[in-house]
Amino acid sequence: MGWNDFNTGAYSGMIAETVDIPGKDGKPMRTYFSRPLGKESYPGILLIPHMPGWDEFCREAARRFTEHGYAVMCPDIYRSFGTGKPTEISAAARENGGVSDDSVMADSQAVIDYLKHQPESNGKVGVIGMCSGGRHTFLAACTLEGIDAAVDCWGGAGSGPVPGMKAPIDYAEGLDCPLLGIFGNEDRWPTPEQVDEMEEVLKKLDKDYEFHRYDGAGHGIWYYDKPMYRQEQAMDSWNIACDFFDKHLK
Repeated sequence: MGWNDFNTGAYSGMIAETVDIPGKDGKPMRTYFSRPLGKESYPGILLIPHMPGWDEFCREAARRFTEHGYAVMCPDIYRSFGTGKPTEISAAARENGGVSDDSVMADSQAVIDYLKHQPESNGKVGVIGMCSGGRHTFLAACTLEGIDAAVDCWGGAGSGPVPGMKAPIDYAEGLDCPLLGIFGNEDRWPTPEQVDEMEEVLKKLDKDYEFHRYDGAGHGIWYYDKPMYRQEQAMDSWNIACDFFDKHLK
């Protein structure tokens, strides 16, 4: 169901709240959990936060997908750096080298398992992330269990060595779910050339993927609170992402 494509006579309702679930090593993990009301069953979406942090954009994106019929859980992958304003915590994360891939993958698997075992679940879960969350999305789709569809929004999947970080494209052979990629042709991370490299590997491996690449757009085209926002490209790619999840999860 695309933007504004709903029946005005239909019931609409949701609940959105912070919920603690077991995360890495079974330790408590804060999550933002939004899900529909009044539906018998629905698919789930893991929304992996970006480097700006476990922020208001992530929460609003979660509710937006819930309006379109999904239970969405966004984990606080930066919780080891304390609590406070998202900008403060994300700054602390950057100053200390960020959060490890192993930690994010463990948290992501915990969310996937939690969503699949909810009584209202239809048994399917997708994953989406923007920027560093897009990179983590690609890595999750290649290495974790139980993912039925993945959307990488302008996340780098490899190409250049990053100290202490894995190159997700090296794990592409393990990709066993449909992948959607959304990229701006004026982006510098990943660059168009790096996206070309990603696509070349996926083609060689005969993976189920589709990339949508936008002229006149750089990084973060969905971030309406920043100058990088691009209205036309954002709405087109939002509808493509919704259609993609509807096709593979509903």
